[in-house]
Amino acid sequence: MQSNVSTAKRTDYAHILRSYSTIEAAAVLKVRPQTLRAAVCRDGAYFGVRPLKRPNRFLAWPADQIDVLAVGEVA
Repeated sequence: MQSNVSTAKRTDYAHILRSYSTIEAAAVLKVRPQTLRAAVCRDGAYFGVRPLKRPNRFLAWPADQIDVLAVGEVA
């Protein structure tokens, strides 16, 4: 007898473990935190980097994409 194993959508939380807060991301990018917040409000992203909204209302910026953007490459 074969059991029916449901293939539920698996959420990968690795990107949350390695993320920057808005203040940290702004420091890495050498911009004001309000610059990031305004870009997200206006366009939904900052130069192609789209943050995740944490349950506590704060934004989680993917660290790998922020680091790539900080060295001048396209995220």
